Amino acid sequence: MTSHPLIEQFTRAGQAQVFIFFNQLAPDAQRRLLAEAAEIDLAEVERLNRTLVLGRAAAGVNLDGLAPAPYEPLPEKGGRAADWAKAHATGEAALRAGRVAAFTVAGGQGTRLGYDGPKGTFRVTPVKQKPLFQVFAEKILAAGRRYGRPLHWFIMTSHQNHAATEAFLAENKYFGLDRGRVHCFRQGRMPAVGFDGKILLESASSIALSPDGHGGSLRALDRSGSLDLMQGEGIDMLSFFQVDNPLVRCIDAAFLGWHEVSGSEMTSKMVPKAYPEEKVGHFCRQDGKVVVIEYSDLPAATQRETDAGGHLRYVAGSIAIHVLDREFVRRVVRGGAEAALPFHRADKKIATIDADGNPVKPVKANGVKFEMFVFDALPFARNAIVIETARADDFSPVKNAEGADSPQTCRDDQLRQFGRWLKASGVSVATDATGLPAQAIEVSPLFGYDEDSFAESWGKLPVKPEVVEGLYLG
Repeated sequence: MTSHPLIEQFTRAGQAQVFIFFNQLAPDAQRRLLAEAAEIDLAEVERLNRTLVLGRAAAGVNLDGLAPAPYEPLPEKGGRAADWAKAHATGEAALRAGRVAAFTVAGGQGTRLGYDGPKGTFRVTPVKQKPLFQVFAEKILAAGRRYGRPLHWFIMTSHQNHAATEAFLAENKYFGLDRGRVHCFRQGRMPAVGFDGKILLESASSIALSPDGHGGSLRALDRSGSLDLMQGEGIDMLSFFQVDNPLVRCIDAAFLGWHEVSGSEMTSKMVPKAYPEEKVGHFCRQDGKVVVIEYSDLPAATQRETDAGGHLRYVAGSIAIHVLDREFVRRVVRGGAEAALPFHRADKKIATIDADGNPVKPVKANGVKFEMFVFDALPFARNAIVIETARADDFSPVKNAEGADSPQTCRDDQLRQFGRWLKASGVSVATDATGLPAQAIEVSPLFGYDEDSFAESWGKLPVKPEVVEGLYLG
């Protein structure tokens, strides 16, 4: 085999099979394989093999001492209005000081939607059919204008969609944002391994690599230099959200304020579960720390537990919306004894090749992928808190082509939100029993990105338009 320092490292680590076909490859293919191999931390792979693959414990998730996590209820649900007002004012001050940036996790493709392209380019709004990226860009732009400080936007892509994402944003002139404040960077990748701990090849010239999970977004912030850029700009709070949720209030002053007032390093939003076995993570408390337990790991009987008043005990559902301190992210991703984001094992069917280089499409799990979850950072955070949000104001993801969490349900939830804002401003809007307006209407985030900003803009209109089919307030 050709001598190369990287090949020698893999050989010493017992992973020589990665380069078994190397001498048969064309020079370009050799370079690609070496570049992929250079992404891999062999010491990390060895540790994961030892702890998660070869030495895997039979026990499941530890549920000892688990209890529902406390959370700050909304004012209409019993929360103290004065505390919410203080949080809102504190968050606004942070925004005016330029201390906040937005962070979108956008590594996914639209495969489950039957859409070929980065999910952020998928069109979602009821009238103008704006793509997800435009919705977020306009919310960020509007917040910057409202508070007099333009915001930076960090976008984590993947190797699969990075070039397409950057090209899409450039073609659309970043939807009005300053190009210098939009920062795209790739998510990290991890190699898949067989049950024997050997790194798998996808082809003779490529390693079976996959994204390292949404928790990998924190490592990517560090490795891309984004944390240093934030520090140089005086940004110390990051508003984290996923690309598939156009309803999210990606710049929420009250949410930011709760984070600041509480001295929290990581703050999370919850929605009350729609029903006991809703497939969301559960905010819990264990050993004095906030944790998230996946629905698949929490026994059904526990999920259905009620209190003396008949209310669900484990009611706080995780919707992947957080505020993170910059230096907390740095501390977690650099690990050490105090904090180290763990990897999880996922047994998967992994397309690979046999000893002769022929493709193998397994019919059952033949290997292990490693991934990290962002909510696993919560136990390491000082003063981690959870606050309630209304599902109708913050959560309607686009995940599936049809049924729940589909373009249709998301469109309807956007229409309901626009209808509520109009009604709150005293406008008569014909709706059905669920609040769905009879006409397709749309409010640009530049006109209003929440009920307060909408009311301000509506109040300034010299002539109020009628609510008719196709009404667009921009």
